[in-house]
Amino acid sequence: MYDVVIIGAGVIGASIFRELTKFNLKVAILEKENDVAMGTTKANSAIIHAGYDPENGTLMAKYNVIGNEMFEDLSKELCVPFKRNGSLVIAFNEDDMKVIKHLYENGIKNNVKGLKIISKEEVLELEASISDNIVGALYAPTGGIVGPFEYTIALVENGVENGGEVKLNAEVASITKDEVFTIKLKDDEEIKSKYIINAAGVFADKIHNMICEESFKITPIRGEYYVLDKDEGKSFKHTIFQCPSKVGKGVLVTPTVHGNLIVGPNAQEIDDKDSLKNTAEALEFIRETATRTTDKINFRSSIRNFAGLRADADIGDFIIEENNKVKGFIDASGMKSPGLSAAPAIANEVVEILKNSGLNLVKNESFNPYRKQIRFMELSIEEKRELIKKNKNYGRIICRCEEITEGEIIDAIKRSFGTISLDGVKRRCRPGMGRCQGGFCGPRVQEIIARELNIPLESIVLEKDESYILSEKSR
Repeated sequence: MYDVVIIGAGVIGASIFRELTKFNLKVAILEKENDVAMGTTKANSAIIHAGYDPENGTLMAKYNVIGNEMFEDLSKELCVPFKRNGSLVIAFNEDDMKVIKHLYENGIKNNVKGLKIISKEEVLELEASISDNIVGALYAPTGGIVGPFEYTIALVENGVENGGEVKLNAEVASITKDEVFTIKLKDDEEIKSKYIINAAGVFADKIHNMICEESFKITPIRGEYYVLDKDEGKSFKHTIFQCPSKVGKGVLVTPTVHGNLIVGPNAQEIDDKDSLKNTAEALEFIRETATRTTDKINFRSSIRNFAGLRADADIGDFIIEENNKVKGFIDASGMKSPGLSAAPAIANEVVEILKNSGLNLVKNESFNPYRKQIRFMELSIEEKRELIKKNKNYGRIICRCEEITEGEIIDAIKRSFGTISLDGVKRRCRPGMGRCQGGFCGPRVQEIIARELNIPLESIVLEKDESYILSEKSR
């Protein structure tokens, strides 16, 4: 019997999971895939929004601003990359400047700090590569960038270290309630819990409707992206938006915390909640739209395209509440942008809802908020030498593009949960994230996984179950 079961191990579920391990509770997080951070969390813009865009008075606005302010401390505790690089919303004409003024006034109401409307000359001083056609911009210094899947993995790892449980390949088939909830999985396993948190992303309406009356619908919005090489990432410091529209914040240009450049996304409403394909039409649209922002991007330096899905709820806001008819069932749903930015604050709110619902929250005196991860190339020469003396595996570079050592890969494998995939290692410590996209280091990482887990090479998957890389040894 669990006190709380969280359905969905994206950034929202993971944030709630870690927060609940601060108390003496039996907590589990369920994920239908073979790893955490496999949905929207894995494929997004990696932006910590300042909070000027969500309409004042909405949950989006409230938790965006609070969550933004929490990221600096959280990233230090969890040892994940985060940078407060600031953002710009650029205007090309006087109509755009009216939008900028509205965003500024809305941001002030939302208590966003440091907002300024700046001139064309001030924009070009900040970002020389922006188009000369602009007339001004909104500057938000509190905007930031983060490694979203690294952050989510760290949340879950820290939650596990503090007593929480992770159940992977745990797709929910049905939910019933007598005195407590019974969650039946697709493999017929049954899990009992006093409370359920629905953080199932684009599938949150499906989970909700298993036990509650239908009250919202989630529509997946697919967004596609370019990831460009680090040579392109050097050209921009800030996250640069064009003026937003009804379908989203538009095509942005932003550096990543690791020095690449991301361009995208488009916004396409689709029916298939598993569709992550890229299309030539969408990628062309992104290139053409981004050219308004700058003509300095060399798209021939693209090293990868990807697509992600946003969970667009038909009520137009986050859904964070205990169901009024099914006590103990709490929705944390409809988490499109700024869901990542708001996640820490949403976790605190869910804990408060649980407390008000009657869950006894006794502080876990042994809770350790800190998680360590070695990033070898960020160490000083002296620190590197000392580390290699203690462990020679840190003296061997496996991924030349990202300069990732064998020691870091072994650490990631040891910290992982469930069946570790090649891409699972990639998300944890970045081998294969560089220019060659694993062309050189991929086979070596597979060998390390096989050796460390004592499993056949043929059993290693690229990503999802049965996505095998090797079939048999050639002669």
